[in-house]
Amino acid sequence: MDLHELLEKTVNGLGFDLVDVEQSPRGRILRVFIDKPEKTGGVDVEDCAAVSDHLSRVLAVENIDYDRLEISSPGLDRVLKKPSDFERFSGSEVNLRLRVPLSGRKNFNGVLRGLQNGTVTLALETGDVALAFDNIDKARLVPKFD
Repeated sequence: MDLHELLEKTVNGLGFDLVDVEQSPRGRILRVFIDKPEKTGGVDVEDCAAVSDHLSRVLAVENIDYDRLEISSPGLDRVLKKPSDFERFSGSEVNLRLRVPLSGRKNFNGVLRGLQNGTVTLALETGDVALAFDNIDKARLVPKFD
């Protein structure tokens, strides 16, 4: 089982969603971003501590070598990676970058309309644009401050 599968299985088993995993170039720092969609206000420090304690034990048993484990919420500008993310955050403003340009353009800012049949629809000021899910390099929510 690879590291990502191990983390996803463990985090999901604890009742959280695995949002993202980052490793430093030499794999010495392991950052794990978790979420709990049904929890009002998102994950808190106690949630992160509980996941950290459990993952520390699992990684030791699986003989995964690292220096530091960091557990965090995804933040207001959370990354969107899974198809379910694009459905869940429909109606939110996103910043999106494509792998291969569409009409000479790689970066898009707009309101996410959702994902259907492998196509992400984004509402721009100039109208809607359809983007292939497989062509999305990075997508993040744009934080809203009142």
